Amino acid sequence: MTADHHSEYLARAVAALTPEGHERVDELLDGLAEQVQNREWLLRFAKARQAEADAGSTDVTTGGEPADMLSEPELDALIRGFMTIRDQEHLDDVNDWANAVLALLEDEVRPGI
Repeated sequence: MTADHHSEYLARAVAALTPEGHERVDELLDGLAEQVQNREWLLRFAKARQAEADAGSTDVTTGGEPADMLSEPELDALIRGFMTIRDQEHLDDVNDWANAVLALLEDEVRPGI
């Protein structure tokens, strides 16, 4: 799978979020932002995903993908977090969104897979 494929998957998942899903994604990303207040690129990552979810489109992220600037430990932590969301979330649209974000993050760790 390519990064483009995963970006398209994320775009579809964001567009498919229900109003309840948008609210849940905002809750999850607000929690992430609170936990990473002093980690600039993690905070930018959370804000980029929140802007996408709020807009219902991935076309709102400007200035590049914040995940590109994350360290390997930061990426690993985010991947574990999104795996937990994917595995425990009861809303199907949020589960799909988490899986799409996870695929995009894994591209950062293992590009070209």
